[in-house]
Amino acid sequence: MKYPVSLSFRHKGKVLELDPAREMVVLVGAKGEPIGSLTWDFVIDQILAYHKVSAQKEVRSEPRISLAFRVRYHTPDGVRFESRAGGIGGGGLFIESQSPLPVGTKLAMEFSLPEKSEEWLPAKGSVAWVCPKADQYTFSPGMGIRFTEIADEIRDRIHELVKITQHTSQAA
Repeated sequence: MKYPVSLSFRHKGKVLELDPAREMVVLVGAKGEPIGSLTWDFVIDQILAYHKVSAQKEVRSEPRISLAFRVRYHTPDGVRFESRAGGIGGGGLFIESQSPLPVGTKLAMEFSLPEKSEEWLPAKGSVAWVCPKADQYTFSPGMGIRFTEIADEIRDRIHELVKITQHTSQAA
């Protein structure tokens, strides 16, 4: 079964194909080229992960969203890393990493939000929790970072991005 994407501005023209025999979802580009595929298991796991995040809302002091963006960070002893973040909220972000740092590790970081990808925003934080391997609740292994120092105007931009993204996804 084929489902054309028509309402999503960023993905308009693409097609989702459901392959029930192989239990796969295939993304096809506007020119008919296959872009990628996911198993139904993976899709279900991601939905359940989102459900878990929603159920934990009362645990977090600030709302957050899943969002991929670039992040650079370094430890107090000067070890530098570049990675991708997979989520953000006013209280912190999730850094994808095959080798997460130990809980409590302090980091200086800068990240680049999608709406102004050339601009790097500074912050400091510490590792609050670690997910050593991808599981049914996370897209990839990594670590949750709690902001310890962040400028009010940067936190305000994050709040606005979270609010807009949540409103957009609820409208869809």
